[in-house]
Amino acid sequence: MYEPIRSKSVVHRVDGKADYPHSSRAEALDTQLAGHLAALLAVTDELGLDEGAARIAEQVARLRGARPARVAHPRAAGDGVALHRRAHDLAARALLVAASRADTAAAILAAERMDAHAAALDSVDLAGAH
Repeated sequence: MYEPIRSKSVVHRVDGKADYPHSSRAEALDTQLAGHLAALLAVTDELGLDEGAARIAEQVARLRGARPARVAHPRAAGDGVALHRRAHDLAARALLVAASRADTAAAILAAERMDAHAAALDSVDLAGAH
């Protein structure tokens, strides 16, 4: 779980001014959330889940202010189970960051993607049980 930073920054400023760009906590969380969603987008594209990918791309564009770069991947012929697990983990990370920055739209999307990948993994487990 997320735990707030309790110690002071190790960066020392002269006269209280920094000579480098400094991002706020909200900006840092936006960047982190956009990164998790962009990684989720790449895996979603690789799985060939176009509807989910389009919704994720919208959120990445909202957070970054520009459409994400995407590579056309053929539908995964390899280990779909591993890709669904990776996507589920990435969606969980995105959900944690979205919740910490109170981004309802991203949190709902991340939760829906977690559910979709969990369902895909369950169907693989059920199919393999026969």
